[in-house]
Amino acid sequence: MVGIGYRKEFSQTFLNNGVLQPDFVEVAPENWLGIGGYWKQELKKVLKKYPLYCHGLSLSIGSPEGVDIGFVKQVRQFLEDTDAVLYSEHLTFSKVDNAHLYDLLPIPFTQEAINRVSENILQVQDILKKPLILENGSYYTVLEAEMSEEDFINEILDKTGCELLLDVNNVYVNAFNHQYDAKEFITQMPLDKVKYIHMAGHYQVNEQLIIDTHGADVIDPVYDLFRDTVKQIGKDIPVLLERDFNIPELDILQNEISNLRTIKNEILNAEYHVTQK
Repeated sequence: MVGIGYRKEFSQTFLNNGVLQPDFVEVAPENWLGIGGYWKQELKKVLKKYPLYCHGLSLSIGSPEGVDIGFVKQVRQFLEDTDAVLYSEHLTFSKVDNAHLYDLLPIPFTQEAINRVSENILQVQDILKKPLILENGSYYTVLEAEMSEEDFINEILDKTGCELLLDVNNVYVNAFNHQYDAKEFITQMPLDKVKYIHMAGHYQVNEQLIIDTHGADVIDPVYDLFRDTVKQIGKDIPVLLERDFNIPELDILQNEISNLRTIKNEILNAEYHVTQK
């Protein structure tokens, strides 16, 4: 399955012209909490046609003061009301002392942070009554590190039983900026706990820096990393194409969806035939 983020910018065209053919749609719950009137009815129309996957922005699972319990309960209600298939968030923080920073910032790779984040995750999972799915983030400065990112992620998942949203473009961005091997990094991920994959484009600032933007086409090296990731996982995992701005014509988005489907199908079908032999 390959999905697309539902955007108000293309809502009418998406519903009426049939060019874009995803298997599911994704929204950020906080963008729809309390929405009524016209846009509530539009979302209902979309959900009659497509399953809903939710990917949050505001949980701030790494916040030292803990998570906002009232907000988590609102999210739970939204997931129930929309019959959402899954709910994922970011392994980052965006709030300190109740001040919203309006960015997804990296959590220091330390044991203290693991302990704090794990407490937050367990609290959220207790409210949601299901495992939380967390995305590996992109980052541009490592504030403090007692361990590698892969060890940091693995220990959090082991301690909490949460699951992984593997953002392949984020791995590519981090590997480029911090000069490590992206494919080797993915081999160190707990691939048996991957429940969801994100794919996106980025912006290359110069020869030393690229920025995760979700505002451009997916490039060939990221497709190659996706291909290798699917081979390593070895089973069908839902994939989302992220495009948050610079929205192109819908046939261009559909072409990227088709590329992702083709890669998945070729690899998984080949592995199926090898297994049958």
